[in-house]
Amino acid sequence: MSRTYFGTDGIRGTVGQSPITPDFMLRLGHAVGRVLKAGIAKPTVLIGKDTRISGYMIESALEAGFASAGVDVLLTGPLPTPGVAYLTRALRLDLGVVISASHNAYPDNGIKFFSARGEKLPDEWEQRVEATLLEPAQWVDSAQLGKARRLEAARGRYVEFCKSTFSNDLSLKGLKIVVDAAHGAAYQAGPDVFHELGAEVVAIGCNPDGVNINAGFGATAPAALVQAVRDHKADYGVALDGDADRLQLVDADGRLYNGDELLYVMVADRLAQGQRVPGAVGTLMTNMAVEVALKAQDIEFVRAKVGDRYVLEELAARGWLLGGEGSGHLLALDKHTTGDGIVSALQVLQAVSRSGKSLAQLVEAVTLFPQVLVNVRLKPGQDWKSAPKLAETQAAVQRELGGNGRLLIRPSGTEPLVRVMVEARDAAQAKACAERLADILRG
Repeated sequence: MSRTYFGTDGIRGTVGQSPITPDFMLRLGHAVGRVLKAGIAKPTVLIGKDTRISGYMIESALEAGFASAGVDVLLTGPLPTPGVAYLTRALRLDLGVVISASHNAYPDNGIKFFSARGEKLPDEWEQRVEATLLEPAQWVDSAQLGKARRLEAARGRYVEFCKSTFSNDLSLKGLKIVVDAAHGAAYQAGPDVFHELGAEVVAIGCNPDGVNINAGFGATAPAALVQAVRDHKADYGVALDGDADRLQLVDADGRLYNGDELLYVMVADRLAQGQRVPGAVGTLMTNMAVEVALKAQDIEFVRAKVGDRYVLEELAARGWLLGGEGSGHLLALDKHTTGDGIVSALQVLQAVSRSGKSLAQLVEAVTLFPQVLVNVRLKPGQDWKSAPKLAETQAAVQRELGGNGRLLIRPSGTEPLVRVMVEARDAAQAKACAERLADILRG
């Protein structure tokens, strides 16, 4: 069964356009409530949100929808997505709901759901919700309506959880850290965590006004962080995105480290501690240098489809713990059930502290391959897969690259584009190969 509303990461869109409208959100809350009540007599759900102005409207509509189905609601106010996942599990609740469009600009918003275990829900659950949306509403009578209340301790409990993932015999004392929360959900929790672990914190991107989330700050716009680290002569800079599930990190020299490099640091730290790491999961876009560096240490590396959801699925299938994406979605499943930018930053800073080395030294084994990405716009109805000589040219390019590069051709999920990616040790070779493949697609 195909899904109408759910994408790879919940439901997302432009506010005021279907499905991000108050009437749909009321119906969604009601439908999800009915799905929950099919197996639980009196469910309780947790609703958290980022700092978008539309969060007030969506929160109220969802709350009404849940109450109309006889479901109780706890409201956290602004809280990182991974904080909602944690509290849903810690408080033994039945569902976690996040109102956020992550790294998107403020005109967008969306909904994500977490199970009672703080994990992403399967496609089958989303399909049941969509099927229920097609059915007539079944309002409960007044005596059975759900109740709602604020969970005042939500941020404090999440801050303590984050701190608990950092080794008890270490601290951040003596470090000056710039924390950039993208004017998003971690604008309070982010600085609090690093401060309470001993760091001197400089907070930027921590003044949300409802419309400035991700605007010029955060993990998707790290230039502000790089500049702030230099201006304040800080040791590190930590940039989160709007819902704080992804991370970019900067050192004192202003060097920016992406998720591929940070994943390697996390794996290498576990190995240095004598822990067994059978393998790690990246995506089709993970830089080949990470794969080469991990294999040199006899660590199996597997690529999942792009999206932290698919990385999670691959980790669960193999019983592994560590994975991530270059965008900064990092997973350490022995620390949390989902990607968490703050927790991931603490894992990296912990590795630096334990090793006595700089972050640059820890990633010396990973010399990122140059990546060239060419977007080819499709003509209406164009079947790009049947382009003449495409398969032949792909095979020729891969032979030319040998073990020193790779190629990937995939359609965009949101635009009429085909993305051609080639990476190789030699930048000129990567560019030439990418253009050859793009020319075939252009016809």
